[in-house]
Amino acid sequence: MSDKEICILAIESSCDETAAAVVVNGRQVLSNVISTQIPIHTLYGGVVPEIASRKHIERINQVIEEALKEAHTSLDEIDAIGVTYGPGLVGALLVGLSEAKAISFAKDIPLVGVHHIEGHICANYIEDKTLEPPFLCLVVSGGHTHLVRVKDYGQYEILGRTRDDAAGEAFDKVARAIGLGYPGGPKIEQKAKEGDPHAIPFPVAKVNDSAYDFSFSGLKSAVLNYINGAKMKGETINEADIAASFQQAVIDALVGHAMHALDEFGGDKFAIAGGVASNGTLRAAMQEACERRGVRFYHPSPILCTDNAAMIGAAAYYEYMSGRRDSMSLNAVPNLALGQRVES
Repeated sequence: MSDKEICILAIESSCDETAAAVVVNGRQVLSNVISTQIPIHTLYGGVVPEIASRKHIERINQVIEEALKEAHTSLDEIDAIGVTYGPGLVGALLVGLSEAKAISFAKDIPLVGVHHIEGHICANYIEDKTLEPPFLCLVVSGGHTHLVRVKDYGQYEILGRTRDDAAGEAFDKVARAIGLGYPGGPKIEQKAKEGDPHAIPFPVAKVNDSAYDFSFSGLKSAVLNYINGAKMKGETINEADIAASFQQAVIDALVGHAMHALDEFGGDKFAIAGGVASNGTLRAAMQEACERRGVRFYHPSPILCTDNAAMIGAAAYYEYMSGRRDSMSLNAVPNLALGQRVES
């Protein structure tokens, strides 16, 4: 890439974490500061977009100052500003984007727009400094479920995506249905440890016209129907068995599609990314399936699976090195597709 060290200040505000980081050459993290809003949104059972936007405004300056201080650097030593501009909640995205533009303009520092999902994929470069494309990656989070061929830095081919609910969204809805609360992913995983993953045969959906697309709405409905049916019959509901069986059905779908892609496209590297990628049961199942095929399995640490700015800094570095520079007209794109390049 380059002999010169490229120091990037990265900003992430696509949902309910206000985050800033300083990253050198895409892989060395000098700081990674995250201010979470989970306690606030827990009161409402999910993320409230208007509240998220206001909290980003309140916290973003302090988070950036903290990231710079922790990295022992200043804006005068920053080579570029990387910022998430989509996909995500439009109000939340605009807070981070406006902040990045202001710094870029005031300090005459290049602005680099980053795709949020690309950031999740690039978290693997931080975790394992030896990982290089090409490889296959499964991105599983609250808003996204994508199976991606990473052909090169910044070059992606989406093999499959969810047709309805994302895996993380299904976790949240099922957790709410069995009274576990928000956020659903960690709570389902914890409760599932007490249950039998084969107690209830929940369906694993297949999409007829695409071998790699996912569908989780039918599984979510099956869980709700099971709960309602039991209540109508006056039967006791075993929350742990429901959680374990639901989680197993999701994992079966994710691992099944991923291994099918590996069998078809080959390769010796497979990675996961996104919030749901921190699920220990999913990691173990992926690890086992990859080992059976002689494939090396990569996964970021839990802190790099959640929304964070270090991953945006990693992605911004490779975009920057490819020549990407954005203008002050760069806008938030809430439904930005992976691989879609919005020029500004």
